[in-house]
Amino acid sequence: MATDLIINATSYEIRIALIEHGNLVEFYLERPTERGLVGNIYKGKVVRVLPGMQAAFVDIGLERTGFLYVDDIHVSVDSFAKRYQNGDGEGDCSCCHEASEESLGNRVPGKGIEDMLTEGQEILVQICKEPMGTKGARLTGHITLPCRNLVFMPMTDHIGISRKIEGDDVREKLRRDIEQLRPAGTGFIVRTVAEGASPDELEADMEFLLHLWSEIQDTAEKTPCMTLVYEDLDIILRVVRDIFSPTVDRVVVDDQNTYQRVIRFVETFVPHLRPKVHLYESKAPIFTTYGVEMDINRALARKIWLRCGGYIIIEATEALTVIDVNTGRYVGKTDLEETIFKTNMEAVKEIAYQLRLRNIGGIIIIDFIDMESEEHREEVFCVLSEALKQDKSRTNILKFSEFGLIQLTRKRNKDDLTRVMCEPCQCCNGSGLLKSARTICYEIFRKISRDASSRKASTVTVNVNPRVASMILKDEAMTIKNIEDEIKMTLAIFPNRELHMEKYEICWDTIK
Repeated sequence: MATDLIINATSYEIRIALIEHGNLVEFYLERPTERGLVGNIYKGKVVRVLPGMQAAFVDIGLERTGFLYVDDIHVSVDSFAKRYQNGDGEGDCSCCHEASEESLGNRVPGKGIEDMLTEGQEILVQICKEPMGTKGARLTGHITLPCRNLVFMPMTDHIGISRKIEGDDVREKLRRDIEQLRPAGTGFIVRTVAEGASPDELEADMEFLLHLWSEIQDTAEKTPCMTLVYEDLDIILRVVRDIFSPTVDRVVVDDQNTYQRVIRFVETFVPHLRPKVHLYESKAPIFTTYGVEMDINRALARKIWLRCGGYIIIEATEALTVIDVNTGRYVGKTDLEETIFKTNMEAVKEIAYQLRLRNIGGIIIIDFIDMESEEHREEVFCVLSEALKQDKSRTNILKFSEFGLIQLTRKRNKDDLTRVMCEPCQCCNGSGLLKSARTICYEIFRKISRDASSRKASTVTVNVNPRVASMILKDEAMTIKNIEDEIKMTLAIFPNRELHMEKYEICWDTIK
């Protein structure tokens, strides 16, 4: 089946779906009011240096200061070039932002952050990870500029080839082509899509990137501190640049102006793919036609049912995601071990799919149903490892632990889908739980009994949520009488629909 890139563009929201074999596998969302920042370059000011953390906070003009780790500080071209003379010269980058962390991540020997930065110093930095929750953006001083086939690293003298280009002959040819074309002292990473690129295409990308860097340098000299120097492409052109390749059968756009922008971009960088770009002209919503809306709603659910009748539960915290596998309605046929194994095997594919679709990152713990067979455990692990290879984000996976858990990490560059599209419940503040009505009843009783001795009142008026009021007046009528006898006051209970389940008001009517 076809691989389609579907673009739904409106003035208030941009949604992009990558559909493979009829299934939504990647989903991108950007709103003008919440536009992504990764790839943007700023002229910042160091506001605090923390030797104990070997990091610094840099003011780049955003709401929160950015975080700059010592490994991400650029000192000079020469000092960083020396690192690669002792290495194997191999780099990897499937996107520009991985270059700064993977290819340039070694610390300058013998130097701490206090030797490199001082408070008040101006510095050119790039955002490599979006602000998340209460955390500011992750910054890097190793600027990377992506194009269609290449990523330019102006701070480094290095040639890297994407690991996904596996043929030794192809890798060596690309290395020779870049070596012949690049100016001395510059660095480039060859992206996966460049595997079949000609020297002319590589040279065109290189000229574009060199010119862009020259403009950025000129702008940085004239720009005041704590301001934006360079803004990366918007999500539409960025996704077209990074994803649209010969393996994609169609790009379908439902907005005329956006369609024209995509056409101009494609004709400039990949003119041979121009026939694959189409304008969607039906009156029916494009995401409805392609069945994307249903998949998006499913990706926000806590429980995902499997075809066999089992299900998985996905629970996320700030740094850890736990996935639990259950047999659910699936009872198998005759053998319990086979039932468990089949459920786990089906869960493996769904888990790999959900990690990619939801963009879940950080530490991930998977609690599969316990399997007695070592052979079954090994097969589940191998299938999961293979499924994760299709993921563009870097993952590291460990084998089953003694407790029957699989642990893995997945690189996170931005918030997951749930955090982008949802917000914490105003009732439970994101905990997913509320105190029960009976718990609130007893909490009120304790507070009244505790405070009564210091109050001079004849009546205690209690305003509560109707559910709590109902329980107090019916189930706890005898308790109310006992408290009244104890404190020598009358309790008046009033339901108030405006009050949250856990909120209440106690008023002491003073004796006149």
